[in-house]
Formats: sequence, C-alpha cells, structure tokens
Amino acid sequence: MKAKYILSSVLAAAMAFFTTSCVNDLDISSIDPQTSPSFDQNAVFVKAYALLGTTGQQGPAGNTDLDGQDEGESGFYRTVFNCQELSTDECLWAWQSDVDIPQFTAINWNSSSQRTEWVYFRLGINLTQLNFFLDQTEGKDDAETLKQRAEVRFLRALHYSYYLDLFRKAPFKEHFDNDLPVEKAGKDLYDYIQTELSECETDMYEPRQAPFGRADKAANWLLRARLYLNAGVYTGTADWANAETYATKVINSGYQLCTNYEELFMADNDENVNAMQEIIFPIRQDGAKTQCYSGANYVVSGTRCGGMPRNGTNNPWSCIFSRASLVQKFFPNLEDVPMPPSGAEALTSSPDEEVDAKDAEYGTRTVDLIAAAGDDRAMLYSGVGGGIRGILAEDITGFTNGLSIVKWSNFRSDGGATHHAQYPDVDIPLLRLAEAYLIRAEALFRKGGDAAPDLNVLRDRAHTKKLQGVTEQDLIDEWCREFYLEGRRRSDLVRFDMYTTNKYIWDWKGGVMNGTSVDAHFNIYPIPTADLNNNPNLTQNPGY
Repeated sequence: MKAKYILSSVLAAAMAFFTTSCVNDLDISSIDPQTSPSFDQNAVFVKAYALLGTTGQQGPAGNTDLDGQDEGESGFYRTVFNCQELSTDECLWAWQSDVDIPQFTAINWNSSSQRTEWVYFRLGINLTQLNFFLDQTEGKDDAETLKQRAEVRFLRALHYSYYLDLFRKAPFKEHFDNDLPVEKAGKDLYDYIQTELSECETDMYEPRQAPFGRADKAANWLLRARLYLNAGVYTGTADWANAETYATKVINSGYQLCTNYEELFMADNDENVNAMQEIIFPIRQDGAKTQCYSGANYVVSGTRCGGMPRNGTNNPWSCIFSRASLVQKFFPNLEDVPMPPSGAEALTSSPDEEVDAKDAEYGTRTVDLIAAAGDDRAMLYSGVGGGIRGILAEDITGFTNGLSIVKWSNFRSDGGATHHAQYPDVDIPLLRLAEAYLIRAEALFRKGGDAAPDLNVLRDRAHTKKLQGVTEQDLIDEWCREFYLEGRRRSDLVRFDMYTTNKYIWDWKGGVMNGTSVDAHFNIYPIPTADLNNNPNLTQNPGY
C-alpha cells in the first residue's frame, strides 16, 4: 500500500518493521508488530525516540518507514523544518526547479503540495507507532513502564502539537486499531494536548535527571509554555499568564544557558557539558548509527557548498542560503556587511588554509562578521570559498545568491574526530532553555510588563548590547536572532500577524524580490487531497 495515498488506512492499521536504531547507544533489533510473536518493550520504546531522527530500517536510505514517499525528504525534522523555514524571512532554497520550492518561496501552495503531504504523513505514521507502544503496555504498572509510557505520551503530544500548529487539526487516533481517524481541531485538539501533558508529567523524570535524549518534566513544561504562547492563534483566546508561568518553571528547573552559542550546534553537543546544560530535549544524531538525509545531515550539508572552508562534510548540497532579511537582523544597513572587494576571485577547490588566508585579508570570515555585527549569533559567511556571494538576490539562481549560514557545524568543540566524513554527529536541540526566556519575555510584553531583562539574558550570552525599551519588532527580531534555522520561524511570524500580511515584508515574500503580502489562508497548510479522498471524517481547511 502507498501511504502517500491512504494515510488514513495506514493510521488505522499496522505499521510494518520497527527499525534498528539507537538512542544513548541502546541498540535494538527489528520488530514487525504484525508478525512478531512477542513484544520487545525496550526495543519499541527506543524506536519511539528514533522516529524523530531516522527514516527507515537501515541508514541512510532503503527499507523506509513510510511507503510511497521519498525517504530522504520525508523524515520528521526535515519535513517540519521545510514548512517552518523555507517560506519565511530566514532562508531561500537555491534550486527553484525542485518540487514545490517556488510555491514555498512565494507562499503560494495548494492542496496537492507534496511538501505539506510529507510532513502530514510523517506525523501520522509516527503517531501510529507511538499508539502501538501505548496499547501494548496498557495496564502495566511497574515503575519503568510507567516512566516509558509517560515519555511516549509526551512524544505523542509533541506530534499532535505539530499537527495543530501546521494544520490546526489532526487525523486523530489514540489506539492501534482498524478504525479510521476522526478529525480533532482547534481548541479541542489544543485542550487534548494540554491534558495529555498534564497527565503524563507526574511519571516523567525530574528536570536534568533523565539520560540525555529522553524527555523530562522540563521538556513537558516547555512544550506547554510553547502551546500557551500560541493559544490565541490556536483557540482564539490568548493565555499569556500560563505561558509566563510555565516558562518560569523551565527557567527555574536547573538548566543553564550554554556560555558559547556556537557550541549548541556542534558535533559534540551531546558530550560537551556546556552545551548539554541548555539542551532540554534533543533529537539524537550519530554519524555512524543514525545515518539519514533528514536530520542533522540536512542542516549541515544543505547549508554548505564545495569550496567553503571547514564544511564538516564531504558531500555539501549547496541548497539553503540566507535571505537578505535574515542578514538585516544583524546588519540593519546591508552596506555594513563585510564583503570581498570588487574583482575578488572565487576559490572553489583550494585548501581551507588558503581560503582562510584570503578571507582574513578581506575580513569575510565568520569571525569577522560576528565582530562586525557585535553579536555572537551572526554565524554567517561572506567569503570567497565556493563562489562570490551576494546579499539580496535579484534572481534565485544558485547558492551564492545570498550569504552562507554556518550555524550548524559537524566540528567538535574539543577538536576531536567525528564519526563519519559525510553524516554529522550534531544532535538537534529541539527544545532548549533559551526558548523559555523568549516565551516569558513575550508573555510579559503582551501583558504590559518589562520584556527587556529576559531578552538581555540572551543578548548578554551573545555579547551584544542590551535593550532598554522593547518594541514588538524587537521581540520578533530577537526570536529570529536566537532561533534562525531551527525549524520554528513560521509559527512566530503567524503569532505576530506578520506571516501573510503587509505588517512585515521581506525579500521574495509573495514571489517578488521586494516582497508583498499574500492571502491569509496561507497561515495554515492544506489537508492533503489524498487523505481527504480516503477518510470521510476529515475536512479541508478554508481557502483550499
């Protein structure tokens, strides 16, 4: 059966072959819930986490979890990232001939959009497997099973939260059976997620007591804070008070900010205690054990081209580069960006040392841009490695139409060797402490309070100047500076009523170089036509 065409049936029936994978180096054997005579609880539990960072039963591709889809394109993080980033003010995709890319660039897709199908189906198939675990362990009351069930319920709530955010509704199921999913939408879905998180919290690890990679109570609280922050969007009624309350619980939970922003996105962020103290919930990645094209490999390889120094991969994809609007978060006047002089020659196959020397001469290394911006988060590259870059793309023709983004790195902070030359080790910090500071700052701002102290905690870490008064634009810009290219930007722009409106215009918004507003129905993605055709319980979103 092709899951592309019958998601509802797949959600209602058994999902074949749980993968061999690893979380915290716990290796497991393949399990087929349709044919296995026994249920290996620990193996299926580990698979629940591995769903976030792998795409099938073998890496990097082949024997996929999700039949009928491009395996590399259809992993959890890559599909969410695409829907949250590619249409926003942060980045562009170099190859406009790729499927749905012009539509994502211009915010102009339809109900047949393949990229929205990919995320919709991935969320659904993951939920099927989470429900399988919960059904198989129902009624067991030993301490370890209760803890595992709580964590899987958290993961289920997390997946439903992405349905809520992207589609405002979900094909809803709580059990592994043959019934078609029903539609749960808006406030009903929001309330269900909050109830799940409240009920599973008790049995989860105390903050900072879980093995790295497993969700604890702080992860639960941060997801709840994120939901409360967006309550006005999801339900029509804002809940800034609870957003502040739960953000404060996270801030007081014992996690600490990493003192070096760069280390959060490096290959040893699962061993470096400085990075680990901020990362509340990561997607575990390992260049030897979790090879795929949808996790860290996507954000490392996708932001590099051949010829760039210190790629960290021997297979750069030359895909994702910065929009001018992202650069302006660090350089409001684009003329202040350090760039090579007129007539400079590109270095496309030179050793790193040679490229570094030329970039140092021009002042176009990342360290130079950070110094010029006065912000450690300005992890951009304007040098000559791999080509001569522009800043504002008059046409989208290739990777050097904008500055390169080098935030994600497959190098270790201790200088040690990584596991693989192509597949990165860097874990994806899906939930980290900095988000709690920004949530509380925004909640306070919306209530008429002072957002500056919380914003300045992050700005102090970035060694940039403190804010005094805070405007709404300051807030949305700080969300960008702290979290660009981490798979959340669209949600923030929607919450600020900036995603589709003329309240904020960026380059290539609406498909024109200087930007334009688009219709408001694009704030929500369409339900794939294929699923509507197979499940009479579902309805399409307005405008599609």
